[in-house]
Amino acid sequence: MITLDPMSTTVALLFGGRSGEHGISCITAGGILAAIDRTRFDVVAIGITPEGRWVHVSDDPSDWTMVDGRAPEVAADGDEVLLPSSRHRPGERTALRVLREGRVEPLAEIDVVWPLLHGPYGEDGTVQGMLEMLDIPYVGSGVLASATAMDKAATKVALRAAGIECAPGIVVHEDRWADGAGRVLAHLEQHHPRPWFVKPARAGSSLGVSRVEEAAQLEHAMKTAFREDPKVLIEEGLVGREIECGVLAARDGGEPRTTLPGEVKVGADLDFYDYEAKYFGKGTVSIDVPAGLPDGVLEEAREIARRAFGALGLEGLARVDMFVTTDHRVIVNEVNTMPGFTPYSMFPVLWESMGLSYAELIADLVDQAASRRLGQR
Repeated sequence: MITLDPMSTTVALLFGGRSGEHGISCITAGGILAAIDRTRFDVVAIGITPEGRWVHVSDDPSDWTMVDGRAPEVAADGDEVLLPSSRHRPGERTALRVLREGRVEPLAEIDVVWPLLHGPYGEDGTVQGMLEMLDIPYVGSGVLASATAMDKAATKVALRAAGIECAPGIVVHEDRWADGAGRVLAHLEQHHPRPWFVKPARAGSSLGVSRVEEAAQLEHAMKTAFREDPKVLIEEGLVGREIECGVLAARDGGEPRTTLPGEVKVGADLDFYDYEAKYFGKGTVSIDVPAGLPDGVLEEAREIARRAFGALGLEGLARVDMFVTTDHRVIVNEVNTMPGFTPYSMFPVLWESMGLSYAELIADLVDQAASRRLGQR
């Protein structure tokens, strides 16, 4: 069993996972392992292999960094982590065990789980539901909020119901595409000017996203998106600037806290801010914090981010991505409930600009989770 300080809060970092964002999740974990205040928090590192096996892994940050352009991966050679067989009592720590050489042995008693999982099988309410059933406190939004925000189409329904403008587009399901491609194309040509952005409804980090300039490119773009998700969005490509706003849950019953928005600027060598540009340095990308927009537009974006956070019932943290059109309309693109969290990711950088350091941001989120009531919320 790991020797831990009984006076410290013990956090289980859960990372890796089965989605295409496995490596990004591992890099995020490396950043947090390097920055978390070890005088306040004890850490237990739990990796989920790409096949879905939960294993106890190293908590050395250097084991979870990019090497020669390759993201790290959780290997299956660690001791298998066994979850509790029943819910724990309020106020008590949750005991985790491992299967080691055929024997069940204690691993650690934890206070909070932080699911550092991006994409399906982690950011979408699945892990959150499991933790709810076991009454284990965790960082981030609950089941319904996580599932809704993960599904870009469901997000738009909720936001539009709250009077928040979103990018226009349509939803296409894979089982209807083969027979309905012609009708989809005709509808797009009539109602949605190009370029179109084709994106999986339930994937992140721009995985499976394509920009379509000509109708002949649509078939290939749909196949690319369907590899990630059988549910796909086709959206109008808005002319404007891309901004992102960080949100943290309220303290003491106040309003959700927001950052000044930052702006992502993409060079002429890129069609859009894609997966390779975000994580592997492809193309010319710059980030301005705060965005160089009029004060009134910045404040409107912050208010829209707050409203989106509330409309979706989010908790903990979120990054709200928006477009600002040439006539200064602010339109929500998507909402991320577990945004990239490396030291150089937009979310921590935004909060750093507001005076909240990376380590303080980590502590804020863990403290929120530890104090939040359990059960349906």
